[in-house]
Amino acid sequence: MIDLDEHNHQPADSGTKAHDRLVVGQKMALRLVAVFVVGVVLGGFGVHRQDSRDQRERNAVVALVAVPQSASLGSSTFKTATIHGGSGGPQVQLTGHLILINAGPAPITVRRVAVERPGMASTSIGQPRLLPLGGTGQLVVEMLFECSVAFFQEPLPLGFSVETEDKQVREVSYAVALVGSDWERVAQFKCA
Repeated sequence: MIDLDEHNHQPADSGTKAHDRLVVGQKMALRLVAVFVVGVVLGGFGVHRQDSRDQRERNAVVALVAVPQSASLGSSTFKTATIHGGSGGPQVQLTGHLILINAGPAPITVRRVAVERPGMASTSIGQPRLLPLGGTGQLVVEMLFECSVAFFQEPLPLGFSVETEDKQVREVSYAVALVGSDWERVAQFKCA
């Protein structure tokens, strides 16, 4: 090391003030670098953790739209089914097709659909439907209902069992408007 305060340009001794200042400066620089590195690591961990939490919250959101497409008189799925909360009046079996639209932030799998109203029974037909983000699919629903229920006069509340991307099964409800649909036409024709 060369001491620039002196004119003879001789190396400074290790015990001089200049040498001590240099060593202290190096230690301080190393400490600042270490603090910076620890800050970057902790900050990165915090950002990653926040991103993971945001991703989990996004996966938990289910936004599903259901639109009735077509309907026909049902098959023999309900051989001896009883309708809970019904009056025992004339019954109609209907097979309806629903168009499902995934309006949520992540892919979902619709496992089943059920009617949420007394005087009706329902079952989904076929395999669960995987709906990608913004995707559509079709689900077939068999319903058994009493004509006295007149489900076509107001939106029909349907309950969906949906598996989200994080493999959690969630139950969601959606009221399907049936006015003017094939579902309403077939039900009115059969109940007339």
